[in-house]
Amino acid sequence: MGDHKEQPLRVGAAVRRRRRALELTLAVVAERSGLSVPFLSQIENERARPSQTSLEKVADALRTTAVELLAAADPACSVDVVRSEGVESVYEPRVRSLVRGHHQMHASEFTGDHDAGREFQYRNDQLMYVADGAVEIEAEGRAYRLGRGDTLYLTGGVRHRWRATVADTRVVVVAVAEHIEAVQDRPRQ
Repeated sequence: MGDHKEQPLRVGAAVRRRRRALELTLAVVAERSGLSVPFLSQIENERARPSQTSLEKVADALRTTAVELLAAADPACSVDVVRSEGVESVYEPRVRSLVRGHHQMHASEFTGDHDAGREFQYRNDQLMYVADGAVEIEAEGRAYRLGRGDTLYLTGGVRHRWRATVADTRVVVVAVAEHIEAVQDRPRQ
């Protein structure tokens, strides 16, 4: 076990995001790049690491640069621990980020009451998990009451608001990060 000074990047997700944003199939990218569909699939699924030359061919086919694809790549190995900030009064409303840095997911812990009058609408999907206490959530014109252990999943674009109904409420919200372009898979024809 040695120290890794530089982590390799997972460029496959960046390639897939760019290809989908352009609404291209693997076959079109293969034709434009001169690379095979199976090889491109392996790149996107992180089963193959492209050489610099192959990455440049893929980038050209996607009307971007290898530098841009690498900039949009994810770190290959990322482990980060966010420690609890100790036992504090749960009666003090607070928000604590559970994920540091620039990642595909964002997670926050809301403790205590929450501004019930504030309406939210996120571009991407999110999941709300009630760790302790209880909440009322209004979404799409319906009210939902959730207690400890309950979850609510909201797809991107759903307007909603929520409030704690018990003083010691803790809600964990996990969402696809705003910088990620969520693309629905189209049915195969």
